[in-house]
Amino acid sequence: MSTWIIIIAVVVLAALGWIAGAYNRLVALRNRYKTAFSQINVQLKRRYDLIPNLVETAKGYMTHERETLEAVIQARGSALTASQNAAANLSDPASMAGLIAAETQLNGVLGRLFAVAEAYPDLKANQNMLALQNELSGTENQIASSRQVFNNSVMEYNTARESFPANLVANAMGFAPAQLFELDSDKERATPAVSF
Repeated sequence: MSTWIIIIAVVVLAALGWIAGAYNRLVALRNRYKTAFSQINVQLKRRYDLIPNLVETAKGYMTHERETLEAVIQARGSALTASQNAAANLSDPASMAGLIAAETQLNGVLGRLFAVAEAYPDLKANQNMLALQNELSGTENQIASSRQVFNNSVMEYNTARESFPANLVANAMGFAPAQLFELDSDKERATPAVSF
């Protein structure tokens, strides 16, 4: 009788140990993708902070392009709000979809701003504009790199979450799938042109 109790106790302890290990691995992977998103957020904030300076620099030269400048500021505000919403709830597909849509809109209006700026030779030669162009270009590269790290972390988390038998722990403990930060079309994938 005591042998059976020992065997049952060992099996129960092994099962509890495995459940604890699976749970801890999922927590670690979830924290990793959240940390990766915070790096994207840092770069997005830097980009959002550069945009008003870009608009102010362009404003003095582009007196007839007020609509374009206002569209950039409005898109920046929408993207900033969407970024904050996504950061607050990374497991909500609607939050990530909102961020992707806002970033797509912002990229579009920035592209339009740079296209219009081509018609202003004095603006193209302005040292502040050139410096902002370089900073924005560098920030865009860092955003792309951070997004790749985030998406890799999300894929690792989702794979662990969906793999058997860890999926039993994930489903029982409420580990929701994470959403990738990916753009859907070639136009959306294009980084806004920032050359003058």
